[in-house]
Amino acid sequence: MIQAILFDLDGTLADTAPDLAGALNRQRTTRGLAPLPLEVLRPHASSGARGLLGAGFGITPGHDDYEAMREEFLTFYENDIAIETSLFDGVPELLTVLETRSLAWGIVTNKIERFTHPLVSRIGLSPRAGCVVSGDTTPHAKPHPAPLLEAASRLGVQPARCLYVGDDQRDILAARAAGMGAIAAAYGYLGVAVPPQDWGADALIETPLALLNLLPAHPSV
Repeated sequence: MIQAILFDLDGTLADTAPDLAGALNRQRTTRGLAPLPLEVLRPHASSGARGLLGAGFGITPGHDDYEAMREEFLTFYENDIAIETSLFDGVPELLTVLETRSLAWGIVTNKIERFTHPLVSRIGLSPRAGCVVSGDTTPHAKPHPAPLLEAASRLGVQPARCLYVGDDQRDILAARAAGMGAIAAAYGYLGVAVPPQDWGADALIETPLALLNLLPAHPSV
């Protein structure tokens, strides 16, 4: 029986793409380039600076300018981290139901702590989340299972009694490696490579509230 739900942050709980795209477009406009439409940048949002710099400038790690542009992007993003970011429709209601059912929940993201904690606070989740594990909380980030296992440990729940919900293939890989159930958030960013139907998830949900159909009305004890 499921006792805890762990969520990815960007593209699963919160729609952070507008502010991530805003940071990228600020870089473009300072160089005399036109901003790119949000719909072009949105699929790359879960990949953070790496994905957005690739989409916006065609550069990848290893490029001579990559590290400097990455730091510039992160500074722009940090300064405007929650201007247009909001929880996805249905997320507040979903979390309320989980709490009503005494199901523990937490956040596991590849966002580093420098950004995770201010963002989680700004969108009102800090007092509610049972745990928040960032990309640099453990020595490894997803798709390594270490962050998910750390979250389960903090919640005091066995990994086999956890579900992990995420909008990227690495989320499903991490859940599998951690021995957790894996749910693909098909309403999220999803990336640009493998379609979510091929990730090997236990289920796909088209809205946050659809997760409730997969959960027991009462947790096991």
